[in-house]
Amino acid sequence: MKTEACLFAGVAVFFLLTDAVYMWFSREPAGSAALTVCFLMASVIAFFCAVNHRRRGGRPEDRGDGRIHERAGALDFFPPHSGYPPLTALGAALLVLGIVYGLWLFIMGAAVTVAGILGMVFQFLNADD
Repeated sequence: MKTEACLFAGVAVFFLLTDAVYMWFSREPAGSAALTVCFLMASVIAFFCAVNHRRRGGRPEDRGDGRIHERAGALDFFPPHSGYPPLTALGAALLVLGIVYGLWLFIMGAAVTVAGILGMVFQFLNADD
């Protein structure tokens, strides 16, 4: 993670310098705002990587003598089947169509989307590991 932190810190510095030069010569607010947001996003990622490296230390893939089995193991639980992702997609489609056709469809899409997301989150709440 240390390499990634340095990489994104370099990207953040690049956007900061570019933003400063752009503000000085252009005096146009939209480009300055976009470059500022890019700087902030790269800074957040660099900070996350640096904190992760400090908490967990080096990863096996960062070392030259690291072995594959050091990172092997169960990744996570993936549900075998669920009806909630299609429900969420349908809700998102209704939500976008509601922007075009009216508030009533937008509200219905929001309700279906929230129901799908809550279903995905709480579907395996009491499942045995």
